Amino acid sequence: MKSEIGDKEKNGDEAGAHKVKYTTDSGIPLERVYGSANPIGKIGEPAGFPFTRGIYPRMYRERTWTMRQYSGFGDAHDTNRRFRYLLDHGQTGLSVAFDLPTQLGIDSDSPRAEGEVGKVGVAVSSFENMQTMFEGIPIDQASTSMTINATATTMLAMYIVAAENRGIDASVLRGTTQNDILKEYAARNTYIYPPERSFDLCIDLIAFCADRMPKWHPISISGYHIREAGANAVQELAYTFADAIEYVRAVVERGLPVDSFCDKLSFFFACRNDFAEEIAKFRAARRIWAKIVKETFGSQNEDSMKLKFHTQTSGETLTAQQPMNNAVRVAIQALAAVLGGTQSLHTNSYDEALGLPTERAATIALRTQQIIAEESGVTKTVDPVGGSWYIERLTDELESLAMEELERVEKMGGALSAIKRGYIQNEIQKSAYRFQKEVDSGQRVIVGVNKYTSDDGRRKNETTTRTVVQRISNESARRQIQALRRFRASRDKAKLEKALSSLLEAADRKSNLMPSIIAATRERATTGEISDTLRKAFGEYRARVEI
Repeated sequence: MKSEIGDKEKNGDEAGAHKVKYTTDSGIPLERVYGSANPIGKIGEPAGFPFTRGIYPRMYRERTWTMRQYSGFGDAHDTNRRFRYLLDHGQTGLSVAFDLPTQLGIDSDSPRAEGEVGKVGVAVSSFENMQTMFEGIPIDQASTSMTINATATTMLAMYIVAAENRGIDASVLRGTTQNDILKEYAARNTYIYPPERSFDLCIDLIAFCADRMPKWHPISISGYHIREAGANAVQELAYTFADAIEYVRAVVERGLPVDSFCDKLSFFFACRNDFAEEIAKFRAARRIWAKIVKETFGSQNEDSMKLKFHTQTSGETLTAQQPMNNAVRVAIQALAAVLGGTQSLHTNSYDEALGLPTERAATIALRTQQIIAEESGVTKTVDPVGGSWYIERLTDELESLAMEELERVEKMGGALSAIKRGYIQNEIQKSAYRFQKEVDSGQRVIVGVNKYTSDDGRRKNETTTRTVVQRISNESARRQIQALRRFRASRDKAKLEKALSSLLEAADRKSNLMPSIIAATRERATTGEISDTLRKAFGEYRARVEI
């Protein structure tokens, strides 16, 4: 017995009976140590193709990432107050969350909206709501991001008209519309129209902005929702870039040279808990996109090849149990995003597994970013982790595996075809199932959920005793509906009907619909009325469920 113990101590853990297989969250096998047996290839310089180390030569020495907290609830007055609060506390960009009726093209006073008005975001049924939301905020200087997809054209039209009413031309507006409809069918499901016509509407907005809004990012191609639906890091990269190829190909087919719009495309990624893998994922993403734009689309402009992306810490990783633990998770994820070279960052609030963020929780989330920026020292040099054997090897492997999966999608005819076949949805679901099995079996530890749980019988559940949950008052919904009815009563019905008829005709002709949507918005059309007009032209999509 002594001899056996001695042998184990001599040879270390490799001689033990328990040989644990270590992998990243995506299943990439990990070696015990990375050293001279794993030589690092040439990774280039920051701002040099393929941009592994970042897209700017000085990175955060030049400018800190945009601190853009995702906000919006109740009516426009409620959201305006939250925006002003966050700006006063150091937020540097605005990010709008819209409620479900707005996302689905339903007005706040519709019976279909009952119980949902202002609950998961702000209710916007008119350009007046948009004006109120940004009252007192210099939108000619601020950068505004809108997480909106099926009704992205309508929300941007309302933003444009609200700006016009303040004497601000659309050409000076800065910000982003998410406008990524493909991932809605694959992962998120807030779509309205059939995929092909929704896709056309998305391309309309990209083409319009390329011509009229040089400072606006017309799309944020979103791996975030793909990841939150259950995809691993490899799938997040592969399916995001499959969608991106589909969009670029469609815009080029409309006659726009790739370098006339590609530098305005932006991306949106999740950041989860596997610290090293997430850093490597962002580095691999830059390489993949640079090569796609250069080699697939023949770009001659390095600005077109630079991956510009926003990151959000992972809401799906946050737990209702022991919610204060979430502040630690968010800090780890935020640091990984910064070390990965993000241009913009949202940090989730610790209470988001319970409800919309309270003011206190939102402040702590913002302070997390500020502490990383001002106190951690990671902004003092470009790509602090570059040259790590482990990080460089992971970057290479993530790139290789993501490209393999991307090629499978391309062989199916691209992202739209793969989505219509159900391939991408099925792969995401299988990944989510594997993850949940690991949690349920205890193989994957979630602190406070399946390990280190509170079992002190003298205390009630921490969720109910220690965390204040944000509640959306019914008064906000009543105020929103009353304002909408007053808005409707103020309109010239003949001009409105003419504008909506023109929109329907343009939809039947398959013209770019942005000018017609803006014209209808100027005649005081509501979100629901514009969407209903397009429903007449396109129909509504219902996913086929096979049992």
